[in-house]
Amino acid sequence: MKFIVIGITDNPQPFFPPEVLEIIKNGNVFSGGKRHHEIVASLLPADTEWIDITVPLDAVFKRYHDEVVVFASGDPLFFGFANTLRRVFPDAAITIYPSFNSLQLLAHKMVMPYHDMRIVSLTGRPWPEFDKALIERTEKIGILTDKEHTPAAIAQRMMDYGYTYYNMHVGEHLGNPQLEKVTTLTLEEAAKRDFSMPNCVILASDRHRPKQTIDTEVRNSPSQSDAIPFGIPDANFMLLDGREKMITKMPIRLLSLQALDLPHRHVLWDIGFCTGSISIEARLQFPHLQIEAFEIRPECEAIIQENARRFGAPGINIHMGDFCVCCDSVATYATPDAVFIGGHGGRLKEIMTKVLTVLAPGGIIVMNSVIAPKVTTDSQKLWDEACEEFHLQQEPPLHIQLNDNHPITILKCKR
Repeated sequence: MKFIVIGITDNPQPFFPPEVLEIIKNGNVFSGGKRHHEIVASLLPADTEWIDITVPLDAVFKRYHDEVVVFASGDPLFFGFANTLRRVFPDAAITIYPSFNSLQLLAHKMVMPYHDMRIVSLTGRPWPEFDKALIERTEKIGILTDKEHTPAAIAQRMMDYGYTYYNMHVGEHLGNPQLEKVTTLTLEEAAKRDFSMPNCVILASDRHRPKQTIDTEVRNSPSQSDAIPFGIPDANFMLLDGREKMITKMPIRLLSLQALDLPHRHVLWDIGFCTGSISIEARLQFPHLQIEAFEIRPECEAIIQENARRFGAPGINIHMGDFCVCCDSVATYATPDAVFIGGHGGRLKEIMTKVLTVLAPGGIIVMNSVIAPKVTTDSQKLWDEACEEFHLQQEPPLHIQLNDNHPITILKCKR
């Protein structure tokens, strides 16, 4: 198999160098999207075969044979079709004739250097990489969009989580002199607009905008000059019924995250999240993590959502219901390699039984045990029994007392 992949823009009168024109002149089988066919149809030899690239792609690939000339958007190796060809036909010979990709075209129109731009593709992809770029305070983000992840949807998500110090540059139909449009807007303006497809976005932090006034509701909203907060003050969280004891205290929280070894983990399950303090702190400190948060109390759903918005922590997946009863389909969630048990209601063995059906080899489980007169369930005893029964490797417990609060034991085991 041999593929020649030619990148084009949306210009209805494309320019090709002589070498590419010769390839087109002598080609027999061509392929590309419908929009690409419209652009190059007049250049194709008579009686040639055209294969539309449509889903499912398997049906398209079955029609490919011998040598195929493929037209693709922009640079075919930039989140492009040439990457798919390399994966599906690893032994094929592939030659690339690239054009500018859409983000390059937009940067050129803006006369904006883009060597420092972080690229995120939301074309057929979910939000996590974009959320990670926001949490890490990336100053310049180039985004490939689709019909779901539109400029308006992107702007609204950013405002929901307090990332309001960006300007948005939107390029529509780049390369097409009749339809091309470049617009610079605030996020508030972009969230109210409709944009034609195809389009792409560059977000650039607005360093000249005054810092948002800090009050009790938005005191931890992320700002352009702030580093990621290391340890969120307990008083800044929205609490369950205002109860200060229903939150893992900040020093204990940080020690628990350390015990979970999160820099080297991929998926964290937070079982019994309550206010969401563990999930949110983990999301901010380790934005590469996928976080699945579970809670039985229905009122906690609004609390974690409010706290996630307050501290700029998008992308926490929330699951409501009794973990032991309602979460029968835990195997459908991402496989955890780190689990924090924030509450168990005396059913620790049931919870651990379910966790161990999916926990990755070498996975870590951490739980905090409170030593208090009114606590009737001896959590550490239940923990020790469960670890012995399930043959889990325990690490030495860490005993700590914070001010005049009850002593806490941080418990850790590994599969």
